Amino acid sequence: MLATGHAGPKYGIPFPVLARASFGLRGANVPALIRAAVACGWFGIQTWIGGSGIFALGSKLTGGEWGNAGRIAGNPWPLWLCFLLFWAVQIAIILRGMDFLRHFENWAAPFVLVGAFVLLIWIAVQADGFGALLSQPSRLGWGADFWPVFFPSLMGMIGFWATLSLNIPDFTRFGASQKAQTWGQALGLPTTMTLFAILAVLVTSGSEVVHGTPIWDPVALAAQADNPFGLLFALITVLVATVSVNIAANVVSPAYDLANLAPKFITFRTGALITGVVGILIFPWELISTPEFYIFTWLGVVGGLLGTVAGILIADYWIVRRTVLHLADLYTPGGRYWYTGGWNWRALVALAVGGVLAVGGSYSTTGADGATSGPFPADGLVPFLKPLADYGWAVGLGASLLLYVALMLPRREREPAGG
Repeated sequence: MLATGHAGPKYGIPFPVLARASFGLRGANVPALIRAAVACGWFGIQTWIGGSGIFALGSKLTGGEWGNAGRIAGNPWPLWLCFLLFWAVQIAIILRGMDFLRHFENWAAPFVLVGAFVLLIWIAVQADGFGALLSQPSRLGWGADFWPVFFPSLMGMIGFWATLSLNIPDFTRFGASQKAQTWGQALGLPTTMTLFAILAVLVTSGSEVVHGTPIWDPVALAAQADNPFGLLFALITVLVATVSVNIAANVVSPAYDLANLAPKFITFRTGALITGVVGILIFPWELISTPEFYIFTWLGVVGGLLGTVAGILIADYWIVRRTVLHLADLYTPGGRYWYTGGWNWRALVALAVGGVLAVGGSYSTTGADGATSGPFPADGLVPFLKPLADYGWAVGLGASLLLYVALMLPRREREPAGG
């Protein structure tokens, strides 16, 4: 994120424009659409989670009546209503523009942090501490059982952040300086994510003491409360947290990406509306139907593809061009970033090769009954690439970076410095 975010404050350009330097003015639509498609899926997933939060807490307030309501497509109709209501709230916020979104994000972040500490204090008081979970030894150890779980999970977490690692220039371009974006990311992200991880472990441990089983879902945990004020506070916290993350990560980027595709016809607001509609049509409730499908299929494949794009962007900006871009040519057909008809075939080859290596071995896990959980064969799409599937993001980034640099060397020697 630091590497790709550097061009934002230096040149004031968003991700789709940065991609033009490596993919060409027209070719940049390929990574932009890949990123947009992933963002639409994430928007739908987060919206479904937010709507489910409203439903869970609303069902608690109504004594479980919502859960017993008539069903549509296997789910109670109030759940669908909550999903659509939450969707409409987010669209209304983004249509107010970036200035309103910036103000919303400024107060949402500290509010969510306060809400997390309130949840921690509440469970600690009920549990008279944080329970035995913190003193339990690891169930996996560091042996053969640990590593097969660790690396796919690590790639899943990277896949979760791989989206913003591409379009972070969409935000850093508004930074006051290079120092501001560097310190903002270096201090802000690791500290807050570590803090929230610690809070999650402590709260989950306390929930095991109080309820007899560890409850990791904050919505499910808050639904255990009998205090209406506590339920309302939890509902507001969940909504603010989900909205602030979802809009910033999954609406801003595709709105820019779609506007870049057809700037004469698609504005930022129109792109946001398209994102919202596609987010529903992608059936997010299916994407998170099982943990295996969500983590190893959705996150794994997405992470591999986005890692491939990141490798090309980093290689072009840092290695090939040494952070020197000619701003006018990024907007000028026929300029140095026009390549062949607006397309840089070298970037497309690196994207294809890196993508195949990263996700070609994608496979579905097999349960004790022999059934697979996912759309891929148990032996992988390309069996001999299956060993690489658990390291998809790293494989995609490394392969595309090296191949792109190798392919660009002859062209770099013929161009002026920075071209």
